[in-house]
Amino acid sequence: MLLTELDLPSYDHIDPTVTGAAFHAALDDLASETWIAKGFMGYAVLEREAANAVLRDRRMAFPALELLELQGVTSGPIWDRTADGLMVQSGEPHSRLRRQLAPAFTPRATERLRPRLRELIAELWEPVADTGHVEFVKTVAEPLPSMAIAELLGVQGDAPLLARWSVQLQEVFKMRLQETAAEVETAYEEARAYVFEKLAERRKEPGDDLISVLAAGTELDDDDYVTLICSVISGGTDTTEAQLAHGLRLFAQHPEQWALLAEQPELAEKAVEEVVRYEPITPFTARIATEDVVLRDVVIPKDTVLFVCAATANRDPATFKDPQRFDITREPEPVLTFGFGAHYCIGAYLARAELQEAFTYLAPRTPDLHLDGEPVFGQTTGIYAMQSLPLAWSVR
Repeated sequence: MLLTELDLPSYDHIDPTVTGAAFHAALDDLASETWIAKGFMGYAVLEREAANAVLRDRRMAFPALELLELQGVTSGPIWDRTADGLMVQSGEPHSRLRRQLAPAFTPRATERLRPRLRELIAELWEPVADTGHVEFVKTVAEPLPSMAIAELLGVQGDAPLLARWSVQLQEVFKMRLQETAAEVETAYEEARAYVFEKLAERRKEPGDDLISVLAAGTELDDDDYVTLICSVISGGTDTTEAQLAHGLRLFAQHPEQWALLAEQPELAEKAVEEVVRYEPITPFTARIATEDVVLRDVVIPKDTVLFVCAATANRDPATFKDPQRFDITREPEPVLTFGFGAHYCIGAYLARAELQEAFTYLAPRTPDLHLDGEPVFGQTTGIYAMQSLPLAWSVR
């Protein structure tokens, strides 16, 4: 049976008004009916097993250029930079680019950053520690990841720049380029000019940072090295910011779990896995069929866009017992938050380390953590962020 011939329920997953609990309720209802649903740009794959099959299949590619076309962008700086980027490549070209970055994101490399991460968290928290309340996004969640990436790149004083560029560059996946194209183009040009300058500086005065390592490389040309560094900037900041903010929101809404973590900091690793399972900040990961693909006796025609839904796959009752319960003692199972296969997030170890260190530091210092007003959710397209998270705690 052809996918296009199936009578499927529909869901508009880019509706900006459906966020938070309503977002999960709508998706969970849909997932109870079907493993695949129709959307306005393609089809959403809702079940974990089917989602894994799509992400593993080498005939499925990341449709970055197709997503631009859907937004009316077919040429110009945004098209050119996306076409050259890591996400669009596949096979050996993708592996060749990814190999350049891999050593900086191994578990061993990440462990070396942990002491500095602890210092950064303390530096951000100390000014508000005795106040008993904070707007968490702007105070901690937004600056911390850009500071971590700045450490990695050896540009510590420029963390705010990296944070701004990351947010702007991620606009290509938010399906609103009609409104933001000029801003994104400016960010691309600013970031690339900045990185070209840093490459030249490191060739004269190398250090032990990632830019210095790439500046000493000979396998790629400068344009490719700049594209890779820009990929680190765009992919390593607002993603972790969003996951950290959602994590603190979840703990504020589940105070018994926060108290448990404060008492048992050894649960930090499991706590992070539960946060990324329960509220993935990439609810949908897009793929496009490069040829006809058969999945569950359904023919998915070439050029069909599929959106693999981590938000439902991570709560699939076939894998997770009582999946709607937020429980940091749960034995972790692999989740789809960081993707799967060749495009698995290269910065996953670093993101986890940032979350672990933040949770471990903050839990014993914020007893009775609770919401101090209504949190403001961002859209569920692209990176699912928190725009505002007012928190309060008891000062003792």
